[in-house]
Amino acid sequence: MRATAMATIAVAAACSSTPRSAGPGPGGGPPTASDGVVAFATVQAVLQHPRCQNCHPAGDAPLQGDDSHVHLQYVKRGPLGRGEVGQECATCHGPANPPSNYGLHIPPGVAEGWRMPPPEEPLVFVGRTPRELCEQLKDPAHNGGKDLGGVRAHLDTPLVTWGWDPGFGRAPVATPRAEFIAAFERWVAAGAPCPE
Repeated sequence: MRATAMATIAVAAACSSTPRSAGPGPGGGPPTASDGVVAFATVQAVLQHPRCQNCHPAGDAPLQGDDSHVHLQYVKRGPLGRGEVGQECATCHGPANPPSNYGLHIPPGVAEGWRMPPPEEPLVFVGRTPRELCEQLKDPAHNGGKDLGGVRAHLDTPLVTWGWDPGFGRAPVATPRAEFIAAFERWVAAGAPCPE
C-alpha cells in the first residue's frame, strides 16, 4: 500500500513538472546558450507587448492602448517616472482596475502605483532589436540597478503582473505568465545569452 502511494506521488510530481522552456537542455543537462537564446525570444515577445512597452517607450511620453499610441493629455515621465507635477500618474490611475461597468477607456490602476522607469534608467522596450533589449535588461545602469535576480523579483510586482489582468477592454499579454517566467528563468540559467 505504501509503495503504491509513493509511486502515485512520483507520477504526479513528474506530470506537474516545470514547463519545457524552464527545464534542462535537450541532453538532460543544464540549458545551453542556444536554449537560452530560444527562451529569450519568449521574454522579448512579452516585453514588447503593448502591456509592457507602453510604459517603456523610447521618449518621455508613455504610450497607451493596444496600438501603443502616444498617451493623450500630454502626459510625460517626470523626474521620478511618476509624471510631471500636476499630472502625476496617480491623478488618473488608481490603486486597482475599475469594474467593467465603468465602460471602455477608463484608466487602469494597480496597487503599487502607476509609473514609468525614471529618466536616468529608462529601460526602453520600444524599437529595440532582440540583442539591444537583452543587453539593456542585464545592464544595471539601465534596469534600475538590478542584477538578474532583482529583475526576476521585479517580474512578481503588481505593476508587472497587471499585464495579464489589464482590466476591461484591454488585451492581456498573450503569452501565459507561467510560460514567460519559465522562459526568463531558463534564459538566466543558460547564462543570459543575447541573440546575435
